[in-house]
Amino acid sequence: MKNRACLLALLLITSGAMMATAQPRPRGKVSARKQKKTTAQYGTASYYSNKFQGRPTASGEPYDKEKMTCAHNSLPIGTWVKVTNMRNKRTVVVRVTDRLHHSNQRVVDLSRIAASKLGYVKRGLARVKVEVLYNYASTQ
Repeated sequence: MKNRACLLALLLITSGAMMATAQPRPRGKVSARKQKKTTAQYGTASYYSNKFQGRPTASGEPYDKEKMTCAHNSLPIGTWVKVTNMRNKRTVVVRVTDRLHHSNQRVVDLSRIAASKLGYVKRGLARVKVEVLYNYASTQ
């Protein structure tokens, strides 16, 4: 009985030590710039109407409905994301160039060409998955 207790204690101590060395805790705050968004975001996507054609975006470049761009509120400008339509599993890769209105509950607002490739222009809205491919801010 005493040997079992010692063996159990030894296993708990060594497994705890291995866990502590395998995943070190970050010290202090990690800046938002260095933080990577590894999880996917799920939500509703819409697309820009034609009236925004040529208007300036948050990045400073004019909106072009024929370019693969999007608006997102929390990802840095210049970030490349993969957007997947959850209904038909079509995917597109777009660049964040603009911001949504702060009261907008949608996860992303795509250019018209991107929405067309995802196949939801007639519906107007789609349930999507958004995954970060390349975070421009984390490389600077």
